Amino acid sequence: MRRRIFLAMLFLTTFSTILITIVSLIHFRFEAQEYHEERLSRKENAIKEHIDYILQTTTYPLQTKNIKYIFRERIHELSDIHSLEINFFDLNGKLLLSSKSAFKIDKQVPNISAETLKELQNSTSKRVVVSKPKENDKYVKSSYTYVKDNKFKNLAILNIPYEENSDFYNEEATNFLKRYAQVFVIMFIFSIFLSYLLSSNITKSITQISEKLELTRLNQRNQKLKLQDGNQEINTLIQSYNFMVDKLEESANKLAQSEREHAWREMAKQVAHEIKNPLTPMRLTIQSFTRKFDANDPNINQKLSDFSETLIQQIDTMTTVASAFSNFASMPTQNNVLLNVVPVTRIALEIFHEDFIFFNTTEDEILTSIDKTQLISIVTNLVKNAIQAIPDDQESKSVKVDLTKQESTFTLRIHDNGTGISDEFRDHIFEPKFTTKNSGMGLGLAIIKNIVENYHGSITFETEKGKGTTFIVILPLNK
Repeated sequence: MRRRIFLAMLFLTTFSTILITIVSLIHFRFEAQEYHEERLSRKENAIKEHIDYILQTTTYPLQTKNIKYIFRERIHELSDIHSLEINFFDLNGKLLLSSKSAFKIDKQVPNISAETLKELQNSTSKRVVVSKPKENDKYVKSSYTYVKDNKFKNLAILNIPYEENSDFYNEEATNFLKRYAQVFVIMFIFSIFLSYLLSSNITKSITQISEKLELTRLNQRNQKLKLQDGNQEINTLIQSYNFMVDKLEESANKLAQSEREHAWREMAKQVAHEIKNPLTPMRLTIQSFTRKFDANDPNINQKLSDFSETLIQQIDTMTTVASAFSNFASMPTQNNVLLNVVPVTRIALEIFHEDFIFFNTTEDEILTSIDKTQLISIVTNLVKNAIQAIPDDQESKSVKVDLTKQESTFTLRIHDNGTGISDEFRDHIFEPKFTTKNSGMGLGLAIIKNIVENYHGSITFETEKGKGTTFIVILPLNK
């Protein structure tokens, strides 16, 4: 848009200059033609007045045949006084007398053409002007008018050839073009500068809006643009953009609130379901114990012990559900200390008694600032998931835990040779309450992801159906 505005303004400047030049040249030419026509008319009137004076003072009878005698001695005087060639023709267009021995244009003296003679006869002003071009691109105007006697009767036809000399106007036009060319150069340079400023000023806000639109996101706070003084059209566009930002932020807040409400509703349903599961067997157990209770029963102590154990197991299940939900809802306060990741990982793996768990590392020390409990939780949860991903009836089982160190991060890889993750579940692995197991709430990986991201780390996975899965945790080193 800036380029189009810039080029359009330069085009207007150039086009207006060309148009002014053409109009000026036409004006100069029109003035020259008008000047020559007026000059010929003045000369013709002066010559006719002189001729009338001679006719009034002559002793010859005023007849057409006597014209050559009346003006035989005076025609050169007329020509010299008025500085023009003078010719007399009879009423039929034949030459009677001329101030020259031959016409300047034609070596042979022509008579008046029948067309010109007819036009003169039919003219209301009894005057005809004929223009003919010369070899030097100049024009000769020949005026034809009647010479009358004292009774206003036509005696002869007066012809005055007049050669246009426009050298003065041509010189004026040339000087004008030179001066105007200088003005045009200055004006063109100024137009370039002005066009650049105007196009930049006009498109500045549009460019800002374009840049802001590229950065506009639903999940972040978008900045507004400031109004510009004296630019109503651009301000209307800016106001529309700012209004859109307000609406977008309002929509984002409503969407976030809706998502939170939906997530908590789903979580509440899941928690209620998980709590309801142990409540049913607890109720049945209590009802059965109450119905069959006999204080004199010799096995009453054993039955009471079984009853208590059943209740404790179900209570522990409810406690586990409540603890998992509490951990997900609000992470414990981090107690970051500088520790060596290698021995902590070894300690976390000691709780597992499976002989197919292998720990590999070439590092003796990987120092970072992290909460020890949360680091152990990351390792144990991922290893536990890896063990559960391997079918019980699979002959060859393997869980590999690799710990490596990079320049500014360390990487924990947990690989299993289980069944892998199917394509339909890949996008939901880290979602709360999602699980492919028959037990559990599906909060383990969501909690781990939350912990890792709190340390500005990342957790990803690679999987292949039927060959296993590798979870990759990358955390920053202590600086």
